[in-house]
Amino acid sequence: MRYVWAAMAASGLFALGSPAQDTAELLNRMKAMEDKIKALEAEVQELKGQQSALTAAVTAAGPSPQQPAAAPAQPQAPTAAPPSAPGGFAAPETPTGPLPVYGGASAAASKVFNPDISAIGDFLGGVGNGTPRSTPALEMHESEVGFQAIIDPYARADFFLSFGEEGVTLEEGYLTFPALPGGFQMKVGKMRAAFGRVNTLHNHVLPWTDRPLVTQNLVGGEDGIDDAGLSFSRILPAPKNIFLEGVAQVFRGDSSTVYHAFQRSDASVVGHLHGYKDITESTNIDLGFSYSRGHSPVAEPLINQLYDIDATVRWKPLRRSIYHSFVSRFEYIWDRTDQPNHIIATPSGFYVSADYQFARRWFLGARVDRSGRFDNAALHDTGGSLILTYWPSEFSQIRGQLRRTSYAERTADEFLFQFMFSMGAHGAHPF
Repeated sequence: MRYVWAAMAASGLFALGSPAQDTAELLNRMKAMEDKIKALEAEVQELKGQQSALTAAVTAAGPSPQQPAAAPAQPQAPTAAPPSAPGGFAAPETPTGPLPVYGGASAAASKVFNPDISAIGDFLGGVGNGTPRSTPALEMHESEVGFQAIIDPYARADFFLSFGEEGVTLEEGYLTFPALPGGFQMKVGKMRAAFGRVNTLHNHVLPWTDRPLVTQNLVGGEDGIDDAGLSFSRILPAPKNIFLEGVAQVFRGDSSTVYHAFQRSDASVVGHLHGYKDITESTNIDLGFSYSRGHSPVAEPLINQLYDIDATVRWKPLRRSIYHSFVSRFEYIWDRTDQPNHIIATPSGFYVSADYQFARRWFLGARVDRSGRFDNAALHDTGGSLILTYWPSEFSQIRGQLRRTSYAERTADEFLFQFMFSMGAHGAHPF
């Protein structure tokens, strides 16, 4: 009996000791978990500090100078490497998404109902003896403000206002429907006609400070064939990887000194066909043929017809594309215009130019011009230019042009200098 009581007492002591051990083990585990929580809290605080520092640095630094000024507009021709220079002036930009805003919102959310807005300034000056088209010593040649937006999944709008010393004009303002049945694209509004190469370009996209003589004499100069109308374009089937596009346009019939609509039915028309092909991985060629017809501004029954052939060759090596490139341009324009007393005049002209990029921000160019005159086909103007362009960044440009022009009346020697700058998101121009 004594041994039974001893065994019972030992069992009780063992039962009392087991809960004590479990409690100690539980306390140790809780302490380990508490240490881990404190370590995680320290890491979270450290990450928050790094995020705050990064936000402050981005705010202080502003947009990166290497970031393109804009996303490209709806392409009207094959997309390829930028043909000449960066920025919002001549070369198509690389598309980028909106910058992130800390806190979970998108930068685009703040402008969902606002268009992309841009402003481009063009300051021009010149020294030398005067010419029939003399450039002032100093002038704010043009200030262009652009508004561009995607209206809905089926349309986009582009508006460009030009502010000059003579006032404000609507340079272009049109609505584009890019995906109509049958593969057609339609534009409606005021636009530059798809006639040749130079007529389609805004001033800030030109590789020179001025426009060639043939454009000034026969196609209305800076304004060119620029009118309210409708435009239809379509990519056409072609063999051997050739990009082929056809454009048909009808305008009101009032375009500077080129056409004049004396009555509602005096519309003008433009037809353009151009093809593009890659010759090698670094070289491509673009050929175009254009025709335009309208009523002559000389008198109501007279007709003016224009024919154009243009060619552009580009070379841009993939491995050295930011340091070296070459672009050569040629355009020939022939005008068949009715004159009083049943006389038909056929003035014509051309230009040839070349631009070579010899460093990351430096371009050297040359241009040769020759052109007859719309008002007197017997008179001819000739000229030659040397151009040097420097890009401090993607948003500014400095250019100098040494120009010698032999007009029918006199010869002029000039040095023209140009400063251009871009602000905001300016969409890319046609390639």
